[in-house]
Amino acid sequence: MKLPDSNLAKLGAYAVALVVAFGAAFVLGGAVGPVAADADGEHGSGGHDEPGMMDENGMGEHGSDENDMDGHGMDEEGSAAATLPGLTVSESGYTLVPSAPTLVAGAATDFSFTVTDPAGEPLMAYEQTHEKDLHLIAVRRDMAGFQHVHPVLDEDGTWTVSLDLPVAGTYRVFADFAPEGLGRTLVLGTDIAVAGEFAPAALPPPATTSTPDGYEVTLDGDVTAGTESDLSFTVSRNGQEVTDLDPYLGAFGHLVSLRLGDLAYLHTHPAEEAGAGDRGGPAVEFGTEFPTPGTYRLFLDFQHEGAVHTAEFTVIVSG
Repeated sequence: MKLPDSNLAKLGAYAVALVVAFGAAFVLGGAVGPVAADADGEHGSGGHDEPGMMDENGMGEHGSDENDMDGHGMDEEGSAAATLPGLTVSESGYTLVPSAPTLVAGAATDFSFTVTDPAGEPLMAYEQTHEKDLHLIAVRRDMAGFQHVHPVLDEDGTWTVSLDLPVAGTYRVFADFAPEGLGRTLVLGTDIAVAGEFAPAALPPPATTSTPDGYEVTLDGDVTAGTESDLSFTVSRNGQEVTDLDPYLGAFGHLVSLRLGDLAYLHTHPAEEAGAGDRGGPAVEFGTEFPTPGTYRLFLDFQHEGAVHTAEFTVIVSG
């Protein structure tokens, strides 16, 4: 059936209107971009801006060749996520290889691993950092059960250490070391499964005071992402400031910061070094740079009267 000329004109005008409308929508959509991608890129921590529960697939830092910030930093803005320590099992040809991917829960569980070099052979030559050839950090992915230990290297290149793993779950282990001749520090990370029933723990809320083993540690400092932040930890016991802290790993404190979500690793260096016979306190100070806004968990190790204690803090870093 032939339509009247007036109806044909109306249909033609309608078709032109549709083309214009779809064209405008296409241009607008291209200008706005995907909302989810923009949100993820801005926060860099899986959207976890507030403390809370973590799942088993939480997001989990180490230096770059061109800008390593003493081996524990990040690259230029925009590529920081790819260069943060501890996010990969291999870097610059060096690889962290656990002897077994699954462990049995227990108060003293042996954990063995090797670090292979670019030729695939066990790495045997290390340069000491903080008085040790290698530092091993272990923490469950919900930030519970933090441990900082120092494995023993045998003659075939295998490292072994006893870990305290009383509760099941997925643990992140970080090997922090400097291969001889590389000129910088690496932090490699991998997940280890501890068999058994697992219930994630809620992250403690932000606080400026921690009370490990009868001590009171107070945190002071303003933190902003992307800028140098000065952190000060003051140690007291029984209401009295502690002024005779022992040296520990070449300083009066050792600080590890982990980003909620992916457990990106920030190994922060102290403002003051310490040697045998030195005494310090009550304040232990650090300079650090948090790469992105978000929630971080801080672990301060300090030594007093021959015993090492760990103070833990949840910190919200603003943009």
